[in-house]
Amino acid sequence: MKTKLYTLLAFLFVTVSITAQIDRSQQPEPGPAPKISLDKPAEYELKNGLKVLIVENHKLPRVSYNLSIDRKPIIEGNKAGVTSLLGSMLGNGTTAIPKDDFNEEVDFLGARLNFGFDGGFASSLTKYSTRILELLADAAMNPLLTEEEFEKEKEKLLEGLKTEAKSVDAVAGRVGRALSYGVEHPYGEFVTEETVNNVTFEDIKSYYNQYFKPNETYLVVIGDVDTKATYKLIKKYFGKWKKGAVDNSVVPEANANVDALEINFVDMPNAVQSNISITSNVKLKMSDPDYHAVLIANKILGGGFNSYLNMNLREANGWTYGARSSVGTDKYISRFSAGAAVRNAVTDSAIVETIKEIKRFQTEPVEASALANAKAKYVGDFVLALERPSTIAQYAISTKINDLPEDFYATYLEKINAVTIEDVQRVANKYFTADNARFIVVGKGSEVVANLEKLNIPINYFDKYANAVEKPEFSKPIPAGVTALSVMNSYVEAVGGKDALSAVETMLFNANVTIEGAPFKPTSVMKFMAPNKMSMEMSIAGMGTIFKQKFDGTTGYQEQQGMKQPMSDEDNKEQASQKGLFPEMHYTAEDIELVSLSDMDGKDVYKIKVKGDKDSFRYYDASSGLLLREESTEEAQGQTITSLKDLSDYREVNGVLIPFGQKITAGPQVIDMSLTEALVNSGVTEEDFK
Repeated sequence: MKTKLYTLLAFLFVTVSITAQIDRSQQPEPGPAPKISLDKPAEYELKNGLKVLIVENHKLPRVSYNLSIDRKPIIEGNKAGVTSLLGSMLGNGTTAIPKDDFNEEVDFLGARLNFGFDGGFASSLTKYSTRILELLADAAMNPLLTEEEFEKEKEKLLEGLKTEAKSVDAVAGRVGRALSYGVEHPYGEFVTEETVNNVTFEDIKSYYNQYFKPNETYLVVIGDVDTKATYKLIKKYFGKWKKGAVDNSVVPEANANVDALEINFVDMPNAVQSNISITSNVKLKMSDPDYHAVLIANKILGGGFNSYLNMNLREANGWTYGARSSVGTDKYISRFSAGAAVRNAVTDSAIVETIKEIKRFQTEPVEASALANAKAKYVGDFVLALERPSTIAQYAISTKINDLPEDFYATYLEKINAVTIEDVQRVANKYFTADNARFIVVGKGSEVVANLEKLNIPINYFDKYANAVEKPEFSKPIPAGVTALSVMNSYVEAVGGKDALSAVETMLFNANVTIEGAPFKPTSVMKFMAPNKMSMEMSIAGMGTIFKQKFDGTTGYQEQQGMKQPMSDEDNKEQASQKGLFPEMHYTAEDIELVSLSDMDGKDVYKIKVKGDKDSFRYYDASSGLLLREESTEEAQGQTITSLKDLSDYREVNGVLIPFGQKITAGPQVIDMSLTEALVNSGVTEEDFK
């Protein structure tokens, strides 16, 4: 039952890259910075402390309202998740207007209104601006907080945490923040099932009453309005909002940077790739003189496609889809980070190259062309962003919250263009480090740790929640008598036995398909006939069949949008080599090798290598005998792509166990297939493969 996983993904995700040819022998002449003219907001303050900024802009008959709360970071402690839950409940009705009526009215007005724990946003046509302002005020001051809605949001949050538990990227982010800042710092604590279950409906109401107050809030109005008339309306609708007590608590200090470079490793046996990131804490505010130089420096190191890191890890070595760096700004503390998701086999090499690029960045002056290109990118992005009213609102709020000079954004491009090569090197040595830093590495320990140990960088081990642990046992002793063939026999018995599997001539699967990040949800029909015939058709409602892949036993083809393309000789040969619908029935001792017994998602699994022109791997549950994963490697567009097919939810169909859950992962793309029907020896004919 084999389909070409990468072919399927390639059809679903087509990327066209156009690279302009640039004469790099000629340094581009920097042009003058565009003159930036930002309308100065009219400023007011209500008696309750609400600070109001209004900017008239009559280009379009639209108005936007940005409600932003400027509060200290909050420590949620053993109730981490309460602010997330509260934020998800806000903006869905008020004490006077039920949720459905509220949302229907917003839709009817053709408006937008949304809320989170840090504030809200609304926009509408000018003729509806008064009503949408009234709804925004009502939602902020009198939110509809019900226990029923609380339980729904709580369940959604818990489901999200279960999904994140297997996400390498989610674990890397959580552990990185926890180790950098400390779990008792607001930026380092994290949400768990336990902390979410500690949250009560009373906590939701208490947090709203404590943390939603006008004297810590800015309201920015941008658009087709009359300033004085709008201010009167704001006083009318927001004037009754009662001010709250000022928070005089002290934000705790974050963890100090380590004395020397170290690796903090988290073992995730299910990882196809390693997530690597070097990180250290920095103190950088937008008001600091170094701010603009740091922006440019980061753009050159890892902030764009042509950056040092990306050109090395992606373009030169083909180890990743993208390598990036970032430097945060914050009133209290932030981080420098740089890294990528890379193949397990090159995890150690990627670390070495990342360190090399950072040190090169610190010791060698950047090229004038790289500096000019980084500046040009910032100038272009800045000018384009000014077309959006939300940008003007953000700038107005940022100026107040970050104590910036009034001309900060008016002179922004002048300061960007004033950054020199010497400035870049100076801030690189101040804010970007490969010495007093942590390398957070989350990956498959059994495949990467042995090589990491050769780097002679100290390694500390942590679990998924940043708790220090002993070095895990990556490979367990294989019980006496267990061989690759005995694992195959165990699988055959587990799914129905040799006689039942031998009797299977055809199989038909109907499935619902979810493609991560895609707006459509296709359905798929897959048909198989022993020994090697295969058909897959994918459809989208309203569009019909969008993709076909067929193999008649000798040759095959793919068809997309009416374009039919024969399979390559290599693909035909590979498909023709299949000896049956269940390959475990046909492997010989020469075909397979028992590699290891290790942990995968809390289960002991046997890893079996299937030998061939391109070795692949299969993982079998040591307890149940069931196949849990297929792993193969493809070469495409200069990249080596590891594809996984995870199998779950086995159900009995005509005496044979079939996996109704199938998840395909190839690089950054993920496809979930959920079978809605499985037929054995029914519904398939020879015509299906033509």
